[in-house]
Amino acid sequence: MRSPLGLFRKVAIAEAVTWALLILGMVLKYGTETTDLGVRVFGMLHGIVFVAYCVTTVVVAVDQRWSLGRAVLGLASAVPPFVTVVFDQVVERRGGLGTTWRLRAEQPAGVLEKPVAWLLREPLRGLAAGVVAVAALTGLALLVGPPAS
Repeated sequence: MRSPLGLFRKVAIAEAVTWALLILGMVLKYGTETTDLGVRVFGMLHGIVFVAYCVTTVVVAVDQRWSLGRAVLGLASAVPPFVTVVFDQVVERRGGLGTTWRLRAEQPAGVLEKPVAWLLREPLRGLAAGVVAVAALTGLALLVGPPAS
C-alpha cells in the first residue's frame, strides 16, 4: 500500500490473472470435458480477487478524487476479462493514479474520506479491515447467489 498506483496496479493485474485461470478452468470443464476442478478452484479465487479489486477501486477513487463516472467505469472494468489492466493504464496516463496517498497528509472532508483516511493512516488496521470487508462481501455474494455449475 505504498502508493495508489502500486496497489491498484497489483490488484488489477491479479484480477486479470484470475480471469485467465477461470477461463482455463472453463475450457477444461466445457471444452475438453476433463474436469470441473479448475472452475471450482479458480472461480472462487477469481470471486475473491474481484471483490478485492472493487474494494480497492473504491478506496483509490476516494483518495484520488475520481469522478463518479471514473469510479463506476473502474468497477465495471472488472466484469469483462482483462479490462482492469487496460483501465489501470488509461487512468495512469490521464493522471488519475498518484504515487502518494492524498488522505495520509490532507484532512479528510466528507463522509467517504474519513474512513478511507483512517484506513490509509493505520495501514495494519486498514489491511485487516480490507480483508474482513472482502471476506464479508464474498460471503454475502455466495449467500445471495452462488455461481451455478
